[in-house]
Amino acid sequence: MGRDPGEGGRASKSKLGLGIHAGYGVGAVGTGIYATVPGLLLLFFMTDTLGIPAWLAGVGIFVPKLWDVLTDPLMGTISDRTQSRWGRRRPYLLAGALSLPLSFVMLFSLPAFADPMLSFAWVMFAYLLAATSFTVFSVPYTAMPAEMSEDYDEVTSLMGWRIALLTVGVLLSGALAPQLVALGGGGRSGYASMSWALAGMIFAAMFLTFVGTRRAPSRPRLEQDAQPLLEQIRGALAVRPFRVLLGGYAMQLVGVGVVLACVPYFARYTLGGDDDTLTFMFVTLVGPAVLVMPVWVRVSRAIGKRRALLASTTLFACGAACLWFARPEGLAVVYACVALMGIGWAGTQLFPFSMLPDTIAADRQQSGQRREGVFTGLWMAVDKGGLAVGALLAGLVLDFGGFVESEGQAVVNQPSSALTAIRIGAALLPAICMFISLPILRRYALDRAAVRELQQEAT
Repeated sequence: MGRDPGEGGRASKSKLGLGIHAGYGVGAVGTGIYATVPGLLLLFFMTDTLGIPAWLAGVGIFVPKLWDVLTDPLMGTISDRTQSRWGRRRPYLLAGALSLPLSFVMLFSLPAFADPMLSFAWVMFAYLLAATSFTVFSVPYTAMPAEMSEDYDEVTSLMGWRIALLTVGVLLSGALAPQLVALGGGGRSGYASMSWALAGMIFAAMFLTFVGTRRAPSRPRLEQDAQPLLEQIRGALAVRPFRVLLGGYAMQLVGVGVVLACVPYFARYTLGGDDDTLTFMFVTLVGPAVLVMPVWVRVSRAIGKRRALLASTTLFACGAACLWFARPEGLAVVYACVALMGIGWAGTQLFPFSMLPDTIAADRQQSGQRREGVFTGLWMAVDKGGLAVGALLAGLVLDFGGFVESEGQAVVNQPSSALTAIRIGAALLPAICMFISLPILRRYALDRAAVRELQQEAT
């Protein structure tokens, strides 16, 4: 059997075609759906439908992510060492496209157990399966841009496509999921019908990326790649720009994880809203992100990725902090704050992922190693782990505030301490995490001139 065109070739320094940009980017619709729905609804589903205590529900989200911390770097080194007619990464795109939709359905479709602890065990096991399937797809997928181009600005353009389509997936799922739950009758049956509908979208997006990247530039496996995993991890963490970027991004993800988990509670208990309120909040967050993505790409070309990332982080933090003052009678102000968060969120997604390939290229040019998978494995472990820590923190804050869980679709009158806890989780904690990340990210020094200097040294 022949090999796909482009396999084994050197990463392209010329402009990648529109087909490769779109073919690669469309997979992010699927990853966006999967990353959004559990982050947005799983904690709420467990506390307000399955009757699981808030602290235990947080643990149920956090434990599968501990598994990711182990499996993501392993998946990275596995894909680095793979040799096939489809290249090093693409076989795993197909495997993830086939397995993730099934485990996603299982996550929200469970028998009517009488004991909430049995429901908890089912959800945590299903989430472990889903997390593993997502790792199989997402780690090789994230490694691909570092093989496709070494151009500083073209990588940003490629990631702009990915993050724009990721935002489409986030918008679709965040807006549709609550509505699909309601259309399915609410409760367990509503969540189950929602999971089937979105699972079909996940499969379509991920399979299209498997097909659409068949002509994308890639690199063959080298014998020098076959180092022990721990040695490769130590080598990746020794790269200072990568270590700084990873630390700042991790802190941001904790903040995003907290606010994402708290949004359903904020919409229902703080604003006194319903599923429509949650949907509109999500559209207000993600809609501006779609619109400003090309603007952020231009901004980064003018002032550099690091400065643009610092600016977008500050916008997100300020918007989140303003939510502390939210009132049901001032929804226009609430939506304005959420829109400001959305503008900032677009940059906090675009720039770290476009800076990651720069750190990988710098390591490759200095060390001669091709270990894109190890870098992205560590990156995705922190990506998922940060969101999980945020969800766990949200559950602990709610539990400490005395939040009262419920079963079915009942709305409980929460004590004032629980309402304060919701505000802390939706506003203060995300803002604090974002502000803490700023001094970390200021230490990132791999700008356009540094990348080009490394490329010149390599030639």
